[in-house]
Amino acid sequence: MDAVVLTFDIGTQSCRAAIVDDKGTILSQTQEKFVSPYFSKNPGWAEQTGQFYWDSICKVSKQLQANAGELWNKIAAVSITTIRDTTICVDESGTPLRPAILWLDKREASVSEPLPLVKQALFTATGMRESVALIRKISVCNWIMQNEPEIWKKTYKYLMLSGYMHFCLCGKMIDSTASIIGHVPFDYKKRCWQKTSDLTYCIFPIPREKFCELCEPGDIIGKITRTASEQSGIPEGLPLVATGSDKGCETLGMGVIDTSMASLSFGTTATVQTTSASYYEAIPLMPPYPAPIPGHYNPEIEIFRGYWMITWFKNEFAHKEVETAHAKGILPEEALDSLLTQAPPGSMGLVVQPYWGPGLNHPDAKGAMIGFGDVHTKAHVYRAVIEGLAFALLEGVHILEKKGNTRIRKLAVSGGASQSDQICQISADIFDRPLVRGKTTETSGLGAAIVTSAGVGLHPSIRQAMESMVSYDRIFEPDPERSLIYRELFENVYLGIYKALKPLYRNIRDITGYPES
Repeated sequence: MDAVVLTFDIGTQSCRAAIVDDKGTILSQTQEKFVSPYFSKNPGWAEQTGQFYWDSICKVSKQLQANAGELWNKIAAVSITTIRDTTICVDESGTPLRPAILWLDKREASVSEPLPLVKQALFTATGMRESVALIRKISVCNWIMQNEPEIWKKTYKYLMLSGYMHFCLCGKMIDSTASIIGHVPFDYKKRCWQKTSDLTYCIFPIPREKFCELCEPGDIIGKITRTASEQSGIPEGLPLVATGSDKGCETLGMGVIDTSMASLSFGTTATVQTTSASYYEAIPLMPPYPAPIPGHYNPEIEIFRGYWMITWFKNEFAHKEVETAHAKGILPEEALDSLLTQAPPGSMGLVVQPYWGPGLNHPDAKGAMIGFGDVHTKAHVYRAVIEGLAFALLEGVHILEKKGNTRIRKLAVSGGASQSDQICQISADIFDRPLVRGKTTETSGLGAAIVTSAGVGLHPSIRQAMESMVSYDRIFEPDPERSLIYRELFENVYLGIYKALKPLYRNIRDITGYPES
């Protein structure tokens, strides 16, 4: 048997490990679901210890080793992909000084120090003053500087979770440019740390000496140390290859290598992302992320807490369906699929705009559900939620196309909700484009394996590795009649909701104090 690669994927809810061959076949895999993904010392906080993540890597690695047999001896290289915007402070020995703060943490710094006048004027002139103020408040580094100055003073490096895991595996504080995604002063266009003179450096003024070393995807970071080998079972001396963030690897794992195609992620946070050889900002001050392909970018539109809405709906309204699923021995999501067939396209005029929180391009937003009538049932509400999420992602596709001067002709889908044929078909109808679903649900791990395979020469390049390793399970073709209904609802109703309700959202905030201004 030819050489294989070992990849780890740390998500919000679980840690996965997989052995992948040069054709993209997952030969062996295991998963450790987190019983407690994070802990909260205060409402809205989300923290987890660095040791927790390392222990999870060791656990899934040893489980995989026990199951893999002779495959374990065929491993040519190791790599890891992790969740984004999750940071950890470490001292000079690499010991965490405090728990990691996750991407979904809601703490805010009370930033009162004014920005330089010239930069204030520039942000005001470009209409980004409120957005910059929001970014400053939600940037974790600012909160630590303000509330834990002693911790910040002792911090030798301020690492992404990926950088910390690299240190655990090979002893080096180094990270991939395609993993530096978060509220840090990073020059996304040049794929390097910002200079102190750069426009947005003042938003998160981390001293440059606290930055880790950077490398490109496909580079060999180092080798698995003896300590890491003893704790995880991974053979000592194997090369550790740099990859990218979980979303970037997911996009690559779905075969999206240029702007003719986009990747839809039907996960906790819903995203639409494409791959571009040129740099462009789909939303001002929202740079395209460095792709796991050197020299390329992943422009993205994000719907925060996107398909989390399925969990919300299930918990609040679908107790009967959950009980039925339990009795039949099927997943609750399968029972919910039956609701989608009970309501027609357009949900008889019920329309949802899934803005569950403010964003850079809609800072006053709240969620909205309009068009209620006495004909509407639970099935209509659920279908309207699914349609609303697809409308939001379609709006994102239009933004990417306009800003990138391109045409997205095909979509690839991954994430938990993509396992629903009904949701995939509704999405294909709303986008009015063919939608493909991968053969594996482990698309982030597959993307990491693609980069790793190219990095150690199992394929000549990342593009050729992708062409050999990506395959699809099914194509969902749009239905012209349903697509027409959705196009009219999108253009004549959905796109007008935020503009019409924006003054009311501001009134709600002023009266109730939520969300805080």
